[in-house]
Amino acid sequence: MNKYIRQAQELQARLAKAQEELSNITVEATSGGGAVKVVMDGQQKIQSVKIAREVINPDDVEMLQDLVLTAVKEAIVKSQEAAAKQMEKITGGLKIPGL
Repeated sequence: MNKYIRQAQELQARLAKAQEELSNITVEATSGGGAVKVVMDGQQKIQSVKIAREVINPDDVEMLQDLVLTAVKEAIVKSQEAAAKQMEKITGGLKIPGL
């Protein structure tokens, strides 16, 4: 039984380290030919959003909203992919529910 507890503790420590490492990973996504840029970490936390002046048009708010939404969605996908790769390194490909 001690063997299983030790293995669980080791896995828990590796997962904690992986979470810390994910906060140091950044991904970048753009839309509108680079007019909107979103930077996100490996924990899906947005670090920054940059919008070029030329796409700010009070008469076409919907276009800017679409550009921001597109960039955020792409950043989330990239962040999730980076997180999955990181977790695969830690778990050795073992599928753990909730991770």
